[in-house]
Amino acid sequence: MALTVTDLACARGPAQVLANVSFSVAVGEALILRGPNGAGKTTLLRTLAGLTPPMSGSINHVEGAIAYAAHADGLKSQLTVFENLMFWAQVFGTSSTAHAIEAFDLAALAHRRAGELSAGQKRRLSLARILVTGRPIWCLDEPTVSLDAENTTRFAATVKAHLANGGSAVIATHIDLGLPTARVLDITPFIAKGLSQADPFAEALS
Repeated sequence: MALTVTDLACARGPAQVLANVSFSVAVGEALILRGPNGAGKTTLLRTLAGLTPPMSGSINHVEGAIAYAAHADGLKSQLTVFENLMFWAQVFGTSSTAHAIEAFDLAALAHRRAGELSAGQKRRLSLARILVTGRPIWCLDEPTVSLDAENTTRFAATVKAHLANGGSAVIATHIDLGLPTARVLDITPFIAKGLSQADPFAEALS
């Protein structure tokens, strides 16, 4: 298995959000996270990526294997598309950006500053960063936000290629990406007792 999670409890700030989460993701497989707003999908992904420490339980994978893409695009607005990709390639110790530019059709935008891009273009650039990390496990939080139908299809093709090449993915999305190996995990049963979906605080923990 590329990733194994056992009896995981997740928190955001002082509040426990999820309890007793267990699942595994095989090499070449995608796991789709589902659940209502406030269920804790973002918190789970942040915990998998090591950005939020777990309260208890275990997460087993090869160290340094996970790349995480959040709601925020995480771009440097004064840098060009190419410079943003080169920055992240250097951070992760890789050097090639050509495959990322091609996968998300960014060649015509390569020398435009990120701050000048539309919301959809920024999202494409943000997702392209995942390709330059060289990491085999992708944790993606609502990756198709701001993408039109054409670029949603392009993104899905990129994920399929990643899986075919031995990668894995955990994706929080309500969109059917047409991934043949994907399984769906509804995290609603793992919501910690006492966290009401009607509570405004719960919405902040999604």
